[in-house]
Amino acid sequence: MKVEFFEKPGCINNTRQKTLLREAGHEVVAHNLLSEAWTPDRLRPFFGSLPVAEWFNRTAPRVKSGEVVPEQLDETAALAAMVIDPLLIRRPLMAVAGECRVGFDPRAVSAWIGLTPTALQPTLDLERCPKPEVPCASPVPEEG
Repeated sequence: MKVEFFEKPGCINNTRQKTLLREAGHEVVAHNLLSEAWTPDRLRPFFGSLPVAEWFNRTAPRVKSGEVVPEQLDETAALAAMVIDPLLIRRPLMAVAGECRVGFDPRAVSAWIGLTPTALQPTLDLERCPKPEVPCASPVPEEG
């Protein structure tokens, strides 16, 4: 299956997630989540019925500092904040055949589109940044 995969380039876990998808035979089309032209209407389908607080990247600098408190935002405010600051968006965002999802729980992804059995081994947390001291949630520096 073709997987549209919205990531933060250079994110260790996004790289691992793409590898697991490719190992399962999926075609991964990667997009830079930070440079997409997001609108609330375009972004909203990825979150489905998840509570608003689960839409957020918990390692985003503005969340970690307390400037943005996901539990205090309604849907409209959350989407507006994410459009302005895509680092707030939980990663990855994935779309397959018109169905959109957020996050990478291997069991949920496997049930949705299929992963290899080895991808379901509980060895790695594929959602949280493995090195919190490394700015996983910060933008990729521009070359220049």
